[in-house]
Amino acid sequence: MTPSSRRRPSSLARVLILSVLVAGCASNARPRNARLPVKVAQAELRSVPLALTATGTIEAIQNADVGSQVGGVVTRIAFAEGQQVSAGQVLIELDPRPFRNALEQAQATLARDRAQAENARREAERARQLLEQNLLSRSEHDQKITNSDAFAATVRADSAQVASARLELQYATIRAPVGGQTGRLMVHVGDLVRAGTSEPLVTVVQVRPVRVRFNIPVGDVPLVQRYRDRGPRVRVRVPGADSTAHEGALVFVDNTVDAASGTLLLKGELPNRNGSLVPGQFVEVQLVLEEQKGRVTVPASAVSRGQEGPFAYVLEADSTVKPRPLVLERVVDDVAVISSGLAAGETVVTDGQLRLSPGVRVAVRRGEGGRP
Repeated sequence: MTPSSRRRPSSLARVLILSVLVAGCASNARPRNARLPVKVAQAELRSVPLALTATGTIEAIQNADVGSQVGGVVTRIAFAEGQQVSAGQVLIELDPRPFRNALEQAQATLARDRAQAENARREAERARQLLEQNLLSRSEHDQKITNSDAFAATVRADSAQVASARLELQYATIRAPVGGQTGRLMVHVGDLVRAGTSEPLVTVVQVRPVRVRFNIPVGDVPLVQRYRDRGPRVRVRVPGADSTAHEGALVFVDNTVDAASGTLLLKGELPNRNGSLVPGQFVEVQLVLEEQKGRVTVPASAVSRGQEGPFAYVLEADSTVKPRPLVLERVVDDVAVISSGLAAGETVVTDGQLRLSPGVRVAVRRGEGGRP
């Protein structure tokens, strides 16, 4: 091979070099003509709630630790653990025989003393007549009157004893003091129950309706006071649950701010018809003070923040984008409420803003809404 042939590239090499140069030019030219893919949405008029958010706790309106007012042996359990019971429903029955015997004995004593009291009353009446005829001394008359009064007092005491025995017989049947859901049962048939113990036999908790307690910062107190008489609504959602929110009314606003936490206690009441809210449960609370109509809204993802404040990229008719300064009022459930800067019907970019600059042409991804 001659030296001149070594310096000249072969025809194949020249073709490869030319192909690389053409490909490089093509790759440099493509980005200048390509449109950036973005997602868009239209600004629209809608009603949005003026609301405060907080974390709350579900609590029962009523609950009762059911005990026994008399002692006795359990003969019957009339409910199942976790069962819904109504107020006055029988829960537990104790052996009634000792209480029935005590009642019969008290009634017999009352009948005997009533007969004696009636006899003493008749003797006192005869003594009065004899005294008027000067046939009986004053002292004997007074003694008859005293005996009659004593027997009358004995009858009243016996009547009270009968009432007490009858009440104890009623207490042998333990009933639900409030309607609600029963908890864990602490006794079984055959157990001896003692009167007046601090340990409950069962707990009944009212779960329909329930209340939710939550706190708001002291800075929001004037806002609550302003809208309190307009019927604020309380919406509750269980964190992580894919379900609709429970809605109820605001029923309590505390009269004192907690100095330690700087918050004010509020309570809402919820129907809880399906029983899904459980006392002691932590929930997300939204206090809706007012439904504001005709507000311009966009998805919160459309709002970016720059050195001069919030802005959004607006899609123009020629498929270019232009940043538009916004006055952002607030964000409610991933929806941004815009005070000024946008009009209903304008299209804004909701995804892909980081690659954009003023005047860049974009292409709307198919199926994402907005204008192409």
